[in-house]
Amino acid sequence: MKATTLTDGPPEQHVLVFETGDEVVTGLTDWAAGNDLPGSSFTAIGAFSEATLGYYDLDEQEYAEIPVDGQVEVLTLAGDITLDGEGGWKVHGHVVCGRRDGSTVGGHLLRAVVRPTLEVVVTAGAAHLRRRHDPASGLALIDPAAKAG
Repeated sequence: MKATTLTDGPPEQHVLVFETGDEVVTGLTDWAAGNDLPGSSFTAIGAFSEATLGYYDLDEQEYAEIPVDGQVEVLTLAGDITLDGEGGWKVHGHVVCGRRDGSTVGGHLLRAVVRPTLEVVVTAGAAHLRRRHDPASGLALIDPAAKAG
């Protein structure tokens, strides 16, 4: 993955270009940690050679996996990057993938391998966002009142 800063802000904007074989969630997470990224949002387009998407089953409080085998276009990928409740980084993205026949599949991005490229624009805010565990849903939700410590 290659990265460059577009604007120093506020807000800061960065472009990340993933290459064939790069894994997206790990790459975004590692990049955010290495740059001490404040609360950020991102959008992306490109293509995957394979992916695993998820549909959150609220009753079971877990993701049902949706395997996406073979080449797909990333029609849209959008999400946020925040601090999790334990000081690590959490990438939360939703994606719609287009297949060769024009059909689509979408869901929560759990894992994806790029082929040939994925172009990501990250917009970084001025302050960190934190997630807190929500017992009712089982999810780590953004807590706007939480401050980075």
